[in-house]
Amino acid sequence: MKISKQRRMENKTNYKKRLILLKGNSPRLVVRKTGKYVYLQIIESKHAQDKVMHSINTKDLLEHGWPKEKSGSLKSLTASYLAGYLLGKKAKDVKERLVLDTGLIPNTKGSRIYAAVKGVSDAGLKINYDEKVIPSKDRLEGKHNKLDAIFNKVKGGIK
Repeated sequence: MKISKQRRMENKTNYKKRLILLKGNSPRLVVRKTGKYVYLQIIESKHAQDKVMHSINTKDLLEHGWPKEKSGSLKSLTASYLAGYLLGKKAKDVKERLVLDTGLIPNTKGSRIYAAVKGVSDAGLKINYDEKVIPSKDRLEGKHNKLDAIFNKVKGGIK
């Protein structure tokens, strides 16, 4: 069977990386960034068929106390951390260790991806990561951009 290279030509899929992730047989934490939001999903693959078990968008933080006038900052480190935390609280049924799937996003130390990973981990899910790549506590809590009051309000509202 010949695989269509369309997604590779459009720079959407790295098939070599995907094959390695599928062979791992573990649920994946998929993190995707857009210009306005960060999307997080926990995906389980069986026979190369992906099933989304849980999904969160940083836009969901508006329902948990994020102020509407600050909706432009839903792509921030703080929003990414809180979305990861919310996903972790929502996905308590996931008992296996998660594997991070960043897709074609480059791995950059201190990025929104690793803020989300730290949020998922702090919520109680198991995922391997290196502490060196996680943003500082002050940046996660929004002290660098005056989102710390929002951080405490939203994190306190997530059950």
